[in-house]
Amino acid sequence: MSKSLTVDEKSTVETGTARAPAPRWMRALVAGAAVLAVLLLGASLGMLVRLPGAGPAQPGATSVDLGFAQDMSVHHRQAVQMAAVAQERSSDPLIRVLAFDIEYTQLEQVGRMQGWLSLWNAAALPPSGRHMGWMTGTAGIAHGHGEGGEGSGGVQTMPGMASPAELEQLRSAEGSEFDVLFLQLMLRHHQGGTPMAEYAAQHAEIAQVRNLAEKIVTSQSAESQYLTELIRQHGAQPLPPPI
Repeated sequence: MSKSLTVDEKSTVETGTARAPAPRWMRALVAGAAVLAVLLLGASLGMLVRLPGAGPAQPGATSVDLGFAQDMSVHHRQAVQMAAVAQERSSDPLIRVLAFDIEYTQLEQVGRMQGWLSLWNAAALPPSGRHMGWMTGTAGIAHGHGEGGEGSGGVQTMPGMASPAELEQLRSAEGSEFDVLFLQLMLRHHQGGTPMAEYAAQHAEIAQVRNLAEKIVTSQSAESQYLTELIRQHGAQPLPPPI
């Protein structure tokens, strides 16, 4: 995976002189503007869900389409949070590039899903605070999510999500310890989210929802292989897969 030069690095290559790093407040401002732009891009793409032939314009409250958009938004946001920390804290340039890709890809996808939910006049998050009730039958049981479906109440925590204690451990880690923990947590996070996307790719009614779910499956499967390889390169082992 190639790494693009930053503005400062380009200046050094072209002029032979190093440029003083931008103040932290300026970097935060630029990063914040970039995050907003990515979310707006995703939201604008989400508006395309009403194109003719896209499927039902208003999915039901217990539909796969709506439940997936709500739950995957929550799941993605934690990945974005961890990736943002890795870009600031990691000592490995390969990890920083990977974290950048994860953050901006998943931010755009969150914006897209939130755009759909807005069009459907649905809550941005599951109102009950529970998740995955839309995964019914054997698919839910196979991944340890219980029966799922209407009346099941779903689960309190989705598979692969890092606990508050694990997130605090990540924020306080440094150097190689940080790199390994980030890779382990992100791999487990992908392993937990991929079955949700697989189910939505097979059972969602709206074409755009199925297409996004398929893209998530493809990208997270490839990233999981890369994360596994990076973990081994750092002399560590993956965490046990999510139940």
